[in-house]
Amino acid sequence: MVLSDGTIRSLLQNGELGISPLTPGQVQPASVDIRLGDTYGIVEDGSEGVLRLDQRIHYKTIRAERYLLLPGQFVLASTMEYVKLPGDMTAFVEGRSSVGRLGLFIQNAGWVDPGFEGEITLELFNANRCAIELRAGRRIGQLVFARLDARAQNAYRGKYQGQRGATGSRIFLDGELRLDDI
Repeated sequence: MVLSDGTIRSLLQNGELGISPLTPGQVQPASVDIRLGDTYGIVEDGSEGVLRLDQRIHYKTIRAERYLLLPGQFVLASTMEYVKLPGDMTAFVEGRSSVGRLGLFIQNAGWVDPGFEGEITLELFNANRCAIELRAGRRIGQLVFARLDARAQNAYRGKYQGQRGATGSRIFLDGELRLDDI
């Protein structure tokens, strides 16, 4: 079940759900607006021009209040908000219609696992023929929350837990056994 504004406010007030910083106007009827942070990540070109999923991908990190996203360009960005979900709640990341109508595609794989904590890394793509100016603090998307039928037996403790800033892919770690996996 998708959570309503009243339920979201109650969960925020009792500390069960954490979103910071947060202004009252960000809580919508069935979601919370998320804003663009000031950190961007761009995949660095390798000498071969090929990204390999089993090798570390290097990113150039840029901190800026303003970023010009060129036509056809892809960039990672972070949210201003640090989110902390309880073990019985998930969230969906959705773009705002008014942003999508500009040709700005926003994604983060669309899903935030129960137990996740951190800033959300967004993947932004400019499908327009014009550059799009991105500004820190601008409402860029929304989180839609839903309760699980039961608390997750294995809440998220993965490779992106606690992330801050635009965090690049860590897919190369998929095959490695970590202490958290034992």
